[in-house]
Amino acid sequence: MERHAARRGAWRSFILLLFPFIVRLTSFLNGRFAAPLLALALLSGCGAKREAVDLLVTNATVYTVDSTFSKAESFAVKDGKFVAVGPAAELKAKYQAAREVDAGGKFIYPGFYDAHCHFYRYSLGLSYANLVGTTSWEDVLQKLRQHRQQQPQAAWLLGRGWDQNDWPDKQFPTKDKLDQLFPDVPVALIRVDGHAALVNQKALDLAGVTARTPISGGTITRDAQGRLTGLLVDNAQGLVGKNIAEPSQAEATQLLMQGQQNCLAVGLTSLADAGLDKPDIDQMAALQQQGKLKLRLYAMLTPTAENRAYYLKNGPILTDQLTVSSFKVYADGALGSRGACLVQPYADRPKETGFLLSTEKEYCALAKELAASKFQMNTHAIGDSANRIILNIYGEALKGQKDRRWRIEHAQVITPADMPKFRQFGIVPSVQPTHATSDMYWAGERLGAARLKTAYAYAELLKQYGQLALGSDFPVEDINPLFGFHSAVARQDAKNFPATGFQMENAISRPDALRGMTTWAAHAGFEEKRKGQIKPGMLADFVVLDTDLLTAPKEKLRGAQVLQTWIGGEQVFNRK
Repeated sequence: MERHAARRGAWRSFILLLFPFIVRLTSFLNGRFAAPLLALALLSGCGAKREAVDLLVTNATVYTVDSTFSKAESFAVKDGKFVAVGPAAELKAKYQAAREVDAGGKFIYPGFYDAHCHFYRYSLGLSYANLVGTTSWEDVLQKLRQHRQQQPQAAWLLGRGWDQNDWPDKQFPTKDKLDQLFPDVPVALIRVDGHAALVNQKALDLAGVTARTPISGGTITRDAQGRLTGLLVDNAQGLVGKNIAEPSQAEATQLLMQGQQNCLAVGLTSLADAGLDKPDIDQMAALQQQGKLKLRLYAMLTPTAENRAYYLKNGPILTDQLTVSSFKVYADGALGSRGACLVQPYADRPKETGFLLSTEKEYCALAKELAASKFQMNTHAIGDSANRIILNIYGEALKGQKDRRWRIEHAQVITPADMPKFRQFGIVPSVQPTHATSDMYWAGERLGAARLKTAYAYAELLKQYGQLALGSDFPVEDINPLFGFHSAVARQDAKNFPATGFQMENAISRPDALRGMTTWAAHAGFEEKRKGQIKPGMLADFVVLDTDLLTAPKEKLRGAQVLQTWIGGEQVFNRK
């Protein structure tokens, strides 16, 4: 520090010595009035004090994702926000940083924003048996045996992630083996999409479910002889689920911290958590206030009477850490369990069209109630019939209000006639690109070739609305947002199949995919003035990667490594 001060003093003395010559030179150049000003400018510049900032990042390729999709090499952060973006030399001359980070030529992006996930339930589910990727029903049973050995005293045996479409026979399992292996402990195994569960007889008995139990908006599956198979679809899951005790607050906190660490490790800084109750939100808000939960949350409420009574009276919550301004509604179920509501019957079940989970009258009433409030209505709609019904209800309720940003979550199967309604009514398409590459193996069996062409139509949805909010729907899909980036632009799975991509006419560009997981995701929640771009005034959330997502070969995208994750100018993850 003393050497730097001495050098500045010497330089100042040198300029003072040259002052008369500077004046004469500029006068000679016919700048008599400018000369003294020029000299004074030089003098004042030598002694100018640099502005204090908290962080200066240099030597990077920074994708700002601003309106021109510009690139930069450096930026400064103060009080949790970006204050300047530009050339490193310019920023070093202007700012004195408490911490300076040389990015080593790596690639920096705005913090990734998952526009549709289930963080709270994902985190609590980390204590369940992980059944993702199981290759057969026997594989599932083996994992359950191992899990039970690890948790022999647990009141329930719980698992999540199985998908019969990944098994050789593609048939739904039954409870018979569960009854044999676990006769004295209730078992509940949630399908990968969360819209079906297989339970054993012990769980059915605890819930009092029989072959005559009535259900609306769901299915209690029976075999040819009328006996319960243990498979519960959509609303029927609640008959058993209500008996599963929630973890203690301490257990939940531990699991949420574990879930957060998993998110930070893949570059996620903001999450739209779809379907929460007030106690869930209060618990996570308390952890945010304690500084434990760093992730920023956009919480979608379940539209229970209790949630509506409280939040419609008190209004939205809009802070840098927490946004509560929407209700998550379910129109139908999932395609994989044939709960999606279709206009025409399933190609592989000519007598079935799926079903709505509530009545049209109920959706209309809720839409009218929310239209009179400041809250968004975000509706899960998979089948083309569900999408048509909800789009029409939106249009009627909004009455020309095009910037209410009501959302269709998934927007999976849309008829060509209904597609323009996204633009007509100003409806945000919130989609999950990995659904396309996970479902492509069997979706044609459900929909038929012609109807498949109108499914997972992301490029067309982008054309209609002008933006796409991209998410993963984790734990339905993998938590890593780069998997979704790859699926969106290459329309391929983890094995880069198919070689030419799945329905490539609906792939989107790399810049648009990056926008979809940053600034467009923020727009979908009215947060685009705070999040999703690296520019002055924005929250300083960013990620450092070892890969240029805009130029790397597509087969390298899923393997890109997040090296660091920063939230509000604080480093919250570092890959060692």
